[in-house]
Amino acid sequence: MNAVRQTTIGDVVTLQGVGVHSGKQARLSIAPAQADSGIVFHRSDSAQSVRVSRRAVRGSDLATVLRDDAGPAVSTVEHLLACFAGLGIDNAHVEIDGPEVPILDGSADLFVAAVDEAGIVETAAPRRYLRVLKTVRIETEHGFGELSPYDAGFRLEVEIDFAHAAIGRQRYAATLSPDVFRKELAPARTFGFVADVERLWQAGYALGASLDNTICLGDDGIVNTTGLRFADEFVRHKALDAVGDLAIGGLPMMARYRSYKGGHKLNFAVVDALLSDRSAFEFVEAKVPARRSVRSNAGIVTVAVPAYAPEF
Repeated sequence: MNAVRQTTIGDVVTLQGVGVHSGKQARLSIAPAQADSGIVFHRSDSAQSVRVSRRAVRGSDLATVLRDDAGPAVSTVEHLLACFAGLGIDNAHVEIDGPEVPILDGSADLFVAAVDEAGIVETAAPRRYLRVLKTVRIETEHGFGELSPYDAGFRLEVEIDFAHAAIGRQRYAATLSPDVFRKELAPARTFGFVADVERLWQAGYALGASLDNTICLGDDGIVNTTGLRFADEFVRHKALDAVGDLAIGGLPMMARYRSYKGGHKLNFAVVDALLSDRSAFEFVEAKVPARRSVRSNAGIVTVAVPAYAPEF
């Protein structure tokens, strides 16, 4: 258990950029929020608000899309959610004046830098976790994703296999911590193939993609002259996406997540399957010690469904 108390950020931070799919500019602010608030998105241009939860997901094909009762509220939330989950932020209010979270440089690095600038502060409330009790697995024609019990925190084991010389078969495995997330996952950028561009444009996707925010792969290799940030940047980005997609569960997980040839749709399908089976998980609460301490060997206790728990 890395933390026993819920956290939020210490100040308001603002970022601006283009949406990778919509091609539209958006200004995004992240503000502190009270304990038990969770992560809430508010569209300032339409008065829509949506709290991150399983039932808020409207789509998960090429990006994770959240909606409220009025329809789609905000899309491509996975990198920002990965930042919150990776750094251990439980509560935040996100205000955005457009339909899509800015892609920035294609990674979570600038979100992390913004949060680090604001600082992370503890609240008085104990942190609650979603502990997986039994394995939940979803299989596709080409791969699989599964959540299984793992009481030592949250562990990722992600594997990809692309028939492209620059990628091939890659595997990434780590037990997540803020340091691991900052150094090993946050800088990993999204990627795409030149051969898919026209099809995506016709479908209304990738309208804001560029060499500044996407690793672009042609037949002969990587188009970007800046090269890669990691030799295995592709699988690291898939792991980054998985952290963000699984955050849709609404609480930090105590679990091991394994996937092979996964993506947004598969990641969400696994979360959906988990929360559809009430015997597959339980809520546990960190036991706050009598004396305040950032690092503690405090244990956990099983709790009834908290009032702000993710919908299941």
